Amino acid sequence: MAPLHFTIFIFFSFIFAISSSSFAPPRHPFDPLTETELKLVQAIINKTYPIGPSHKFTLQYVGLNEPDKSLVLSWYSSPKHTMKPPPRQAFVIARDNRKSREIVVDFSSRAIVSDKIHVGNGYPMLTNDEQEAATELVFKFKPFLDAVTKRGLNVSEIVFTTSTVGWYGESEAETERVIRMMPFYLDGTVNMYLRPIEGMTILVNLDVMKVTEFKDRLTVIMPKANGTEYRISQLKPPFGPTLQNAVLMQPDGPGFKIDGHVVRWANWEFHISFDARAGIVISLASMFDMDVKKYRQVLYKGHLSEMFIPYMDPSDDWYFITYLDCGDFGCGQCAVSLEPYRDCPAGAVFMDGVFAGQDGTPAKIPNVMCIFEKYAGDIMWRHTEAEIPNLEITEVRPDVSLVARIVTTVGNYDYIVDYEFKPSGSIKMGVGLTGVLEVKPVEYTHTSEIKEDDIHGTIVADNTVGVNHDHFVTFRLDLDIDGSPNSFVRNELVTKRTAKSVNTPRKSYWTTSPKTAKTEAEARVKLGLKAEELVVVNPNRKTKHGNEVGYRLLSSPPSGPLLVQDDYPQIRAAFTNYNVWITPYNRSEVWAGGLYADRSHGDDTLAVWSQRNREIENKDIVMWYTIGFHHVPSQEDFPTMPTLSGGFELRPTNFFEQNPVLKSKPIKITSAKNCIPKND
Repeated sequence: MAPLHFTIFIFFSFIFAISSSSFAPPRHPFDPLTETELKLVQAIINKTYPIGPSHKFTLQYVGLNEPDKSLVLSWYSSPKHTMKPPPRQAFVIARDNRKSREIVVDFSSRAIVSDKIHVGNGYPMLTNDEQEAATELVFKFKPFLDAVTKRGLNVSEIVFTTSTVGWYGESEAETERVIRMMPFYLDGTVNMYLRPIEGMTILVNLDVMKVTEFKDRLTVIMPKANGTEYRISQLKPPFGPTLQNAVLMQPDGPGFKIDGHVVRWANWEFHISFDARAGIVISLASMFDMDVKKYRQVLYKGHLSEMFIPYMDPSDDWYFITYLDCGDFGCGQCAVSLEPYRDCPAGAVFMDGVFAGQDGTPAKIPNVMCIFEKYAGDIMWRHTEAEIPNLEITEVRPDVSLVARIVTTVGNYDYIVDYEFKPSGSIKMGVGLTGVLEVKPVEYTHTSEIKEDDIHGTIVADNTVGVNHDHFVTFRLDLDIDGSPNSFVRNELVTKRTAKSVNTPRKSYWTTSPKTAKTEAEARVKLGLKAEELVVVNPNRKTKHGNEVGYRLLSSPPSGPLLVQDDYPQIRAAFTNYNVWITPYNRSEVWAGGLYADRSHGDDTLAVWSQRNREIENKDIVMWYTIGFHHVPSQEDFPTMPTLSGGFELRPTNFFEQNPVLKSKPIKITSAKNCIPKND
C-alpha cells in the first residue's frame, strides 16, 4: 500500500485548481466532454438543425454517450491502457418544435450517427436559459403587473424561481410542457425563500414561451423581512459561538495525484468526471491489494441518479411541489462554485465543470468539484492490551480518507454530496442538506392561535410555517467486485433456541442464514424489517479460507415513503418504494425516475424496469440505494438550516485475506498542541 503523506500543522496554506479546459485531448473513455467537444457538437448539429429558441430547436442535455462496457474493460485491462479506447460520442436531448429528439454525435467521424424522436411521456431537463426567459416573460405580463399594483407591492422587489408541476392523471395530450412561476418579495432581505407571495398561479408553456394561465386568487399575509439575514457581513453583534481560527496544512502537499481525471491515493485509483444531470461521476474505482500486488475492481461506475422531494401540503399553492431534482433541473447543472477553505479545506484540488447551454454554447462552473484528504481525529484502528503480565501494548492508527465533493443548489436547498474513500477499502457516500426552508405565510405567530386541524408544518418564525417534506436521494452503483459477474446475498440473522444437548444455561443465540437472490424480486429490500446483512459477492472468487469475496452495505437509518401508493407523485417516484434494488446491468437504465422525468407518468422508472424480474445471480448487476429523510422543520432551521447529514458505506467483506491497513504506518503530526488530560 502506498504511504499516506499527511503531516499536518497550522500554517499558511495553498489551494490547488485544475481547469478542465486546460487538459490535453481526452485520454480516458469516461473523461467529461470538454469545451472544445461541446462546441464541435454544436457545430455538427447546427448543420442539420439550426439551434436556438427562434428555430424552436434547443439543446436540453449534452453528455458523454455511455461507451460499451466490454470495450471499456478491455481498454482498462490492457497493459498501460494501450488498446484503442471505445468510440467517443456525445448524447444529446433536444427540443425540436415541441418534440424531444435524441441525437448521438460521433467525434471521430464528426457526424450524427443516431437521430430519433422520443415517443412516450415526460419531458427533458429544464435549461437555465429557458427558466430565465420565462421569468422575463412574466415581468412583462400585464395581468401580473396589475396584480402587483393591486397588492401594493413594488415590482422591482419581486424575484422568481421556477417549479415543475408534476403529473396528476392528465392524458399525454393534456400534459403540456409547463412550469409554475413562484414569486417572492425582497424588500429588506436577500433571503427570498422566506417571503413567498402566495395566492398567485402563474403557468408558462416553455415550448411556445407564453403565459398560459394566470390567477390572482387571494392575498395572504407576508412574513416580515427582519430576522432573515444570514450574511456574516450584515449580521450584528453579539456573534457566536466562538470557534478558534485554524488552518490544517500538509507541508509536503497533497498525498494524492491527479492525472487528467484519474485520481491515485494510498491504495485507491479511480476516475472522476462531471455530468450536467448527475454531478460527480466516479468510475473504475479499484483497490491495490498488497498480497496479490495488483489493483482489484470494486466500482465500475457510481453517481447520483435522482432526488425526490415531495412537500406535505395538499393545498392549491403547494400540492404540485414534488420535485425530481436531477431529472427536472440537473444536479450538475445546478452545482455551484466551491469556496476554498470553507467548502473544502486547505490542500484541496479543485476542478471545473462544463455543460452546454440551450444553444450549445459551453458554460463553465469554476471549482465545481474538489478533492481533499480528510483528517477529522477519527481512528482507523486501535488496540490496548493490558492483560499480559509486565507488558502493556497500545497501537493506534489515525484515520485519513480521501473525499470528492460537489455542492448542488437546487432552489432553496444546498445538497453537499461526498464520495469518501478509506484506506481500509470502504467507500462512503454522504449527503448533507442545508440552505433555506421552503415556507408558507400564515396569520399565526404562536401555536395557541392555530385554528386549522393541520398547518402541514411548524411555526418557525412570525407568520411563517416551515412545511413538512421528504428528501429521497437515490444512487446508482454499478459494482464490479473483483470482476463483473456478481451476486446479491441477503444474510439473515436468525434467532435460535439453544439445544438441550449443549448443556449450558444459555437459552438462545443468533446465527446467519444466507440466501442468494436469483431474480430482481428477491433482491428488493425495505430496510429495518428484519436483521440481515446485504452483501454483493463475486461467487467466482474466494479467499484462501473459502469465503466468497464481497462488499457489504452499511446503511443509514432507514426512511421510506409515507405517501399512498396510488398518489401521483409516488407513482412517478416508485423507485423509493424500496431502499435497495438490484438490477442486471443495462446501460440505458441510468436515471431511477426515467430519462424524461419532468411531467413523467411513472412508466419508465427503476420500479417499472424491475418488474421484468430478470435473473441476477452471477450476473453483471447494479445496486440502487436510496437515502431517506423525513423533515419536520424546527425553529433551528430558520433563517438558514444547519446541515442535516445521512449516508451509507460499502465495506469490504472477505475481500482481503486480512486487515488491509494492518501495516499502515501512523501519520506524522507536527506543530500541534498536545492533548491535555482533564484532571478530575
